[in-house]
Amino acid sequence: MPTADIHTHIISPDTERYPIAPMGGNRSSWSVERPVDLDGLLRNLDEAAVEKAVVVQASTAYGFDNSYAADSIAGHEDRLIGVCSVDFLAGDALDRIAYWTQERGFAGVRIRAADGTTPVGRSTRLDDPRLEPVWSHLEAERIPVCVQMHSHHAPTLLSVLGSFPDLVIALDHGARPRLDGGPPYAAAEELFGLAAYKGVFLKITPVTVQRADKEPGGDGGSLVRRLVDGFGSERVAWGSNFPASKGALADLRGVVEGAIGGLTEEERSDILGRTAARIYPRLAV
Repeated sequence: MPTADIHTHIISPDTERYPIAPMGGNRSSWSVERPVDLDGLLRNLDEAAVEKAVVVQASTAYGFDNSYAADSIAGHEDRLIGVCSVDFLAGDALDRIAYWTQERGFAGVRIRAADGTTPVGRSTRLDDPRLEPVWSHLEAERIPVCVQMHSHHAPTLLSVLGSFPDLVIALDHGARPRLDGGPPYAAAEELFGLAAYKGVFLKITPVTVQRADKEPGGDGGSLVRRLVDGFGSERVAWGSNFPASKGALADLRGVVEGAIGGLTEEERSDILGRTAARIYPRLAV
């Protein structure tokens, strides 16, 4: 089983062909300060000994125009798959999803229920009734959905899963779990109701680990242990968040590997590659 990084981004230097148009009008600082194009990503994957990767649309640079990611993945299907951003509230949302997934080859879609480090002003309530046709389509077609949210949004996502229990959901940055009280991170338990749904997965990224490490008495390894105990390693996968997180991809892989060092070999194998293929079967090919 190859090692797979399920959370990377790319930015083109060609702003005429791929104009910058960030969601909400606020461009992410990382996309200005340390943009990495397709060649840079491939080089970093090689240096980090990562065989396969998921390119997640950089919506804080390109909004819902997934053209650069789509053009970059084409010709590298043996190594790269993509996750596109689509406005789930658009009147033609189903047509847009069909275009990007069927015609342009994306393996998944992404929705923001909360901001990350860059305010976009376009967060969407996951239980908005207008999204029901979209959730129904994604469930029926088994199209994985990356969700940018915080752990306190878990009850809202639970209400969606109550109606669409077979959705495949990958929670960006482990859903940014609450760190109150430090290890053993009892506050993170608000996420664990989601574990009842077998299609819910967690992404462990440097963001997840470093948030815990920076807290007084915090420990990224203990947080990861808590999340693995709650979901099982078969539903936890790693992502570098490169280049949004600072550092070479190899160093970012090292951050995550350091946090999973106390896990069993079986658990580490799940997180570094096997779980990625459970979310995105094309990564197993």
